[in-house]
Amino acid sequence: MEWRKDNYLITDDRTRMDIGAIHALLDATYWAAGRSLAAVEKSVANSLCFGLFHEQKQVGFARVVTDGAVFAWLCDVVLEQSHRNRGVGSWMMEAVLEHPALQSTEIVLRTNGSESLYARRGFSPCDSRLTWMNLKR
Repeated sequence: MEWRKDNYLITDDRTRMDIGAIHALLDATYWAAGRSLAAVEKSVANSLCFGLFHEQKQVGFARVVTDGAVFAWLCDVVLEQSHRNRGVGSWMMEAVLEHPALQSTEIVLRTNGSESLYARRGFSPCDSRLTWMNLKR
């Protein structure tokens, strides 16, 4: 799918993703700094991805890990600093949430400081009776 607005394009076409640009965007974040190029490439190949382009240059990215039926994890949402505060990040979230593959899924995410952005899209804190757990390898 594609969405267009002004000089911006959002696409879910994996073949158009600029792995080098995505790696650089993610390397500048607190959660993905140091992630290898190979890991970025593999994660893109195995996820539903959204690339945000401005005049042919990739300036944003979001990735969804999903089974396409009941569960989706929204992660690696990142936007180049020079394109923030223009509404394109919110627009990218709208595109993600309207994607047909995600219409029957529960979407979860983890964030540190962007709660208001996601709350405006209907996200709320997870059930406090449940605990997120992980196994790092």
